[in-house]
Amino acid sequence: MGRTLPVLVTICFIAALTTLSAPAHAGGYSAIVVDADTGRVLHAHEADTLRYPASLTKMMTLYMAFDALKDGRLKLDQRIPVSAHAAGQAPSAIGLRPGQTLIVRDAILAAVTKSANDATVALGEAIGGGSEAQFAAMMTRRAHQIGMTSTTFRNASGLPNPGQKSTARDMATLAQALLKNHKNYYTYFSTPEFEWNDKVFNNHNHLLKRYEGVDGIKTGYIRASGFNLVASAKRDGRRVIGVVFGGTSVTARDNRMIELLDTAFDRIDDHNAPVMAEKTDRNFGLISSAEATTAKPVKSRQVKPRTEAKASGASNGEWAVQLGAFRQAAAAEKLLDRVRGKLPAAEPLVETVDAGKVTLYRARLTGLTQADARTACQQLKREKMTCSVVSPDA
Repeated sequence: MGRTLPVLVTICFIAALTTLSAPAHAGGYSAIVVDADTGRVLHAHEADTLRYPASLTKMMTLYMAFDALKDGRLKLDQRIPVSAHAAGQAPSAIGLRPGQTLIVRDAILAAVTKSANDATVALGEAIGGGSEAQFAAMMTRRAHQIGMTSTTFRNASGLPNPGQKSTARDMATLAQALLKNHKNYYTYFSTPEFEWNDKVFNNHNHLLKRYEGVDGIKTGYIRASGFNLVASAKRDGRRVIGVVFGGTSVTARDNRMIELLDTAFDRIDDHNAPVMAEKTDRNFGLISSAEATTAKPVKSRQVKPRTEAKASGASNGEWAVQLGAFRQAAAAEKLLDRVRGKLPAAEPLVETVDAGKVTLYRARLTGLTQADARTACQQLKREKMTCSVVSPDA
């Protein structure tokens, strides 16, 4: 048993999202979902906590570019210079060289799809009189004008800067402003790919293909922020905007956004419904262990092994470790699937739980002794994972 625990911890830890090495306020989970037409908040969790926006910053750079196009300061077919500063930006990049020129339309598409920092900075310098710092000050002023009162920008791209911060609520405000004030240019955000200099760059926003109705907007990642996403989706004439900060993988971030959008569309016409309660920790969709452990199960099932290495049916005890409770059965099964076979004395189990207004799916490792269950959960908690020890009498 002792030899298998480090493996269990590693696999569970990866499956349930790793913690970020970053300042205390950075990389944490924030989310908000709003009705794009009315601004009504459908869901919020730490929506006003300052986070690093990463490449969500490019949404503001593009907003500024659309402002300039709208009032004639820029033209789509205009060529803008590429400075040494712009060309020297860290990836993502499309490989611009100092002294080149770039068409404004291409700079926009490079920012939207590849999230190219070199093209984005060249665009910002063109608007900011040749200075990215001056452009960032302009971005901040304009952001405050449209209601992003908690946001400060320090660069055009979203590359790491300790002074560059925003909130989930402010990013939702920016998304609404893009839809309202730059409807004609908003369609750029749904561009699936961009071809430039004999190279094709695919859009980083996977939800454009994964989720019906999504037509934007932007992904972002730096180490201090985790994986961020602002998504906008329209179904049956109704549009919602979702913001997620702090994902620890692309897949986890995207899956969390899908959960939020699904729930929002289910609730958008219920004007008496309260704001969705957030009872997750860093593991998106994972309900608090205490609540999920005490909720009444309505049914349970063993998770069948997919390989020859079956989980042993001969348990050496009646204690269990609960790895999480999820709103989707597939999430519970996926977590258990990753640890299957690593604890021969444990039986993977998914229980369907009636938790009042929602149905939860608990992922448990059962058939453990008290000592083994406690040891496993203590180790998981040291790795910042949520778990609980379940006694035979629970």
